[in-house]
Amino acid sequence: MEPLLIAGLGNPGDEYDNTRHNAGTDFIDLLCEKYSVTLKKQKKIYAHSAEVVFDGYKLIFLKPSLYMNESGLSIAKAKQFYNLNCSQMLIIHDELDLPNATIRLKESGGHGGHNGIRSIIDHLNGDNSFKRLRVGIGHPGKGKDIITYVLKKASSEQKKELFKSMNHFLEIGEKIMIDGWQKTVMFYHSGNEEELDES
Repeated sequence: MEPLLIAGLGNPGDEYDNTRHNAGTDFIDLLCEKYSVTLKKQKKIYAHSAEVVFDGYKLIFLKPSLYMNESGLSIAKAKQFYNLNCSQMLIIHDELDLPNATIRLKESGGHGGHNGIRSIIDHLNGDNSFKRLRVGIGHPGKGKDIITYVLKKASSEQKKELFKSMNHFLEIGEKIMIDGWQKTVMFYHSGNEEELDES
């Protein structure tokens, strides 16, 4: 069975831990905790990664070691290193256009102003067909400083809501590999997410 890469975007370094922009790497940390694996440094692909094998399936968890706006280099290197195509890559990233703790799956599309997604598309020579898990962090409001907002930590209540939502999606890799993409999207968007939106 072909592997599935699940990569979480964020900025490296202690000063960026728990900031809104690091929602993607926070998700990878939760996955590693769930599957009891530890990320290891992979110099060749500018990232830290871990692998989980179950019932003939393989999941690869990855955190680029580069800053958000350069993370596409790591994703492109990982794609080559693991011999993947774009359909085998799920990118987890923060999303300003979704309310905090709202999570949506998306297949292909533009970068929507997200520097990490823009970098990935650029390094994949314009190929935007990879899958995404968009983690809503809310928007500071019209005229507000976006950069300051995403690089700040959310309130404890917002963080609690966000992690509660992310915990509902920790089996995403298994579902994609066993049930396929379309069934997985239907499962999360018609079932669990309705519950999450009400909470």
